[in-house]
Amino acid sequence: MNTARHGLSIGIERSGSDFFLSLKAVGKLTHEDYKRITPMIDSALSMVKEPQVKVLIDGTQMEGWELRAAWDDFKIGLKHGNEFKRIAIYGNKNWQEITAKIGSWFISGEVKYFDDEGDALAWLNA
Repeated sequence: MNTARHGLSIGIERSGSDFFLSLKAVGKLTHEDYKRITPMIDSALSMVKEPQVKVLIDGTQMEGWELRAAWDDFKIGLKHGNEFKRIAIYGNKNWQEITAKIGSWFISGEVKYFDDEGDALAWLNA
């Protein structure tokens, strides 16, 4: 039996006063994936006073979203949009670059697409 993997993995770390959130998306994301990951993101951000979070999203293994999952992703952006300083989306698909541009309309910080992980990390740390 071949079961397709999908979901989000999350990493949270702090370097000095900088707060880093890393997300890796695999497969086609579902509403169930967001039901599990959203409380973790909410909890992590609630523990930081005046968060200015830098985010690295690895979408190289992402295939897309179910419609309801895309809505869940949008709601996270609306809820926490003022807390994100920079979001680097590292991917390998044209639609991811378009998603980054649209996402920048709803986030107070900067959102940028990269096709090289090293460039994404350098930009986050600049």
